[in-house]
Amino acid sequence: MLPLPLPDPGSPPLSSPARLLGWQAWRQRSVIVRAVSAGSVSLLAAAAAPLLLGRAVDSGLAAGFGTELLLWCGLMLVSGAAIVVAGVLSHTFDVENWLRASFSFTTLVGEKATRAGHAVTQKLPTGEVVAAVANDALRAGDMFAMSGRFVGGVLAYVAAAGYLVSQDVVLGLVVALGIPLVAAALALLVRPLQRRQQDHRESVGRLTALGADTVSGLRILRGIGGEDVFSARYARQSQEVRRRGVRVAGVQSVLDGLQVLLPGLLGALVLWLGARAVVRGDLSAGELVTFYGYTAFLAWPVQMATQMLQASTNAVVSARKILGVLRITEATPPSAAPTEAPPSGSELVDRASGLVVPAGRVQALVCADPDVSAAVATRLGRFDDDAEAVTPVTLGGVPLAELDKETLRHRVVVSEATPHLFSGILGEELDARGRASEAELTAAILAADAQDVLDSVPGGLSGELPEKGRSLSGGQRQRVALARALLTDPEILVLVEPTSAVDAHTEARIAERVAEVRRGRTTLVVTASPLVLDHVDEAVLLSVDGRVVARGTHAELLGRPDEHGVRYRAVVGRSMAEPAPDAAADAEAPAAGGAGPALEGATR
Repeated sequence: MLPLPLPDPGSPPLSSPARLLGWQAWRQRSVIVRAVSAGSVSLLAAAAAPLLLGRAVDSGLAAGFGTELLLWCGLMLVSGAAIVVAGVLSHTFDVENWLRASFSFTTLVGEKATRAGHAVTQKLPTGEVVAAVANDALRAGDMFAMSGRFVGGVLAYVAAAGYLVSQDVVLGLVVALGIPLVAAALALLVRPLQRRQQDHRESVGRLTALGADTVSGLRILRGIGGEDVFSARYARQSQEVRRRGVRVAGVQSVLDGLQVLLPGLLGALVLWLGARAVVRGDLSAGELVTFYGYTAFLAWPVQMATQMLQASTNAVVSARKILGVLRITEATPPSAAPTEAPPSGSELVDRASGLVVPAGRVQALVCADPDVSAAVATRLGRFDDDAEAVTPVTLGGVPLAELDKETLRHRVVVSEATPHLFSGILGEELDARGRASEAELTAAILAADAQDVLDSVPGGLSGELPEKGRSLSGGQRQRVALARALLTDPEILVLVEPTSAVDAHTEARIAERVAEVRRGRTTLVVTASPLVLDHVDEAVLLSVDGRVVARGTHAELLGRPDEHGVRYRAVVGRSMAEPAPDAAADAEAPAAGGAGPALEGATR
C-alpha cells in the first residue's frame, strides 16, 4: 500500500492549467496505465457481450440446443467474469488515481501556503486558499479517476463501430458518425457551463472568506453591535452563491438531459435501419439482436465521454484556482545555492539598527515605540526577503537570505507578540518539533507559568484544544505560546513581548524562570518591563527611528545621567504605570473546555 500524501510533491509547471494537469498525470502514469488496462478489459468484454449474444441466437435458431450454442453461452460466461474482475480492479485503480491526484494538489497548496507565509494572505483571501484544498484539489482528482473508464469506453466504441461497419456500411456509418455528432452537440454546452462554474466558484470563495472573518471577529462584533450588519452581509453573499449555483444547475440539467436524449434518438435510428435490413435479408435475426444490443451499449461510452468532458472542465477550472495559489511568490524563497552555515555561537547582527545579539547571553531590546523594536526582532527570523533587503541581517557574517532556510528555522526561532494556537492535542501543540518528552513538556509549562492551563484543559497534556485555543484566556494563550517557543530549544530564541498579557506576579515568575532556562543560550527579549529587564544580561535601547543608541545592564542604563538614560527611564517608567493591555480579554469567560482565570491582573 502506497502511503499518501507522497513525501515529495514535486515542482509543478505554473504556465497553464493544462500543463499542471499533464504534469500530475505523468507523475502517476503507472497508476493511470493500470486503470486504463483494467478499464479497457472491462469495457471490451462488455462490448463483446452483444456480439456473443447474437451469435448464440443465430446458432440456436439454426441448430437448436447443441454444442455450438453451449460454446457461445460459455464464452458469454467468460465475458461476464472478465467484466466483474476487471471492473473491480478498474474501480480500485480509479480510486487510487483520484487519491494520488487530490492529495498531491492538496500537498502542493499546503506547502506553498506554509512556505509563502504572509504573502498568501496579502494576495488571496483566506477562503480562496481553504477552498483550493477542500474543493479544487478534489475536483481536479475527478478527471484522473475517470481516465481509465474513458479510454476503455473509447476502445469499446471503436471496436463496436468497426464491427457494425463490417456488417452493414450504412448502418455502421450512422453509428460511427452519429456518436461524435452527439458528443459535439453536448460539447457546445461546455463553455457556458465552464464560465458559470467559474463565477460560482469565485462566489463560494468570497462567502467562505466572509464567514471565516465574521466568526473569528464575533466577539468584537458583539461588542460594537455589528452582528446584524455582518449577518445581513453574509446572507446577501449566500444568496448570490445560490443564484449562481442555480445558473450552473440550469446548464448542467440541460447537459444531463441531452446525454440521455441524443443517444436514445440515435439508438432508435439504428434499430429502425437494422430492422429494415433484416426484412431485406441483409442481416440475420441474431445480428439484429447484436445491433440492438450495441444501440444500448454505445450510450455507455458516450455517457463516459460526457462525464470525462465535465470532469476535465471542472479540473481545468480547479487547476486554475490551484495555480492562483502556487504562483504566489514566497516571502522567503529557498536559496538556489545556499551558503554554508556559520558555526554555532555566531553573532546575529541587524545592520540597519546596529543591533548585535551576542552568543550565549540573554539580551533585552527596549524602545519607546514597541512597533519599532518588534519590527527589528521580527526581521531577525527572515520572514520577508524583499522587505528586508534594505535592512540586511547576518549570522556569523552571512546574510540570512543566503542560508538554507530549513537550517535557519532550526537555529533561529522568533516568537511574535500575537500568539497563534492550533486545534489539537495540547501536548502536540506544545511540541512543535515532535521530540519532547513528557518531562520536558512539564518543565516548559512550569517555566512559562502555565500550570493552570493543564487544569483548564480536560485531560491535561492529552486534552483537546479547540480552534485558536479559544477556550483559554488571552494570558493563557500567550503562556502556552511561550512554552511552545521554549520547547523548540533553538540556538537563538527571539521573544517579542512574551509577558504583555499577564499580571505583575505572573510576569515576575516567568521572567526569572525563562532567564534561568535560557542562561548561557543566545536569547533576545523585546520588552520594556522592569520585571523582565531585572533578569537579563544586557539591555539595548533603541531609538524611535530604529537605531541602537545605548546598551548595558538594566541598572547601568537606569543610572545613566545622559539623555539616553533619561529616555530609558521614561520608557521603563511608563511600562510600570501602564495597565495590562489584555486584562479585559482575560476577564472573558471561555465557553468550552474549562474556564481560564477571570483576571490575570490589571497592572504590571
